[in-house]
Amino acid sequence: MNNTTSLSAWTLIMDSGPLVKLILLVLLFASVLTWAILYQKSKLLKAAREDDQKFLDYFWSSKSLDEISNHIDAFEHSTVAKVFASAYRELRKMPVPEISNLERSLNRAQSVQLDELEKHVDWLATTASAAPFIGLFGTVWGIMNSFQNIGATGSANLAVVAPGISEALIATAVGLAAAIPASIGYNSILGKIKRTSLEMETFSQEFLNMVQRNLSSTTKASHHGNESEQNI
Repeated sequence: MNNTTSLSAWTLIMDSGPLVKLILLVLLFASVLTWAILYQKSKLLKAAREDDQKFLDYFWSSKSLDEISNHIDAFEHSTVAKVFASAYRELRKMPVPEISNLERSLNRAQSVQLDELEKHVDWLATTASAAPFIGLFGTVWGIMNSFQNIGATGSANLAVVAPGISEALIATAVGLAAAIPASIGYNSILGKIKRTSLEMETFSQEFLNMVQRNLSSTTKASHHGNESEQNI
């Protein structure tokens, strides 16, 4: 029974008009691209999350920033590691660390990483919103052709109407088949990107706090040293 149904659906697609076939090809392309993006982004975000955790463990157990910088290549997919690398380069440029410059560097690095993670994700949202309407357009067009056939034959029995209606509804079905995974995938990917973004923001704040504490300690030590020299 399943084979007969599949063959019938395929026959209806092959017998459909040029416009409906074009719409089905567009929807098929959108669906294939959607699955490719979902696979690529899921793989990338999983690798990023794993490397982020490894980098954070290594960062807080290391004794110096120089040591961390020397081993940064071991965390290829870590977004947090790339944010740190940008901040570290900024620190190396400044004789005396300036928190405002360092904060701008961290924010810029976060934006770059977010842009990379969000690349092509907007296609999922576009497919989720547009695919049902594209399929509906194919359905409306197919139904219009069915009514034209009814007018031409002068008969409105089921044998005349059913094939045209079935052919038309296939476009809507394919549109929904493209839109549903795109919508679910978009929300899932967006949630993972937000978690990664939060991880970068948290690290940036902790890194800034660490630099500020070191600056305060250095300033106090210098101040006490000057007072000792004056007393002598």
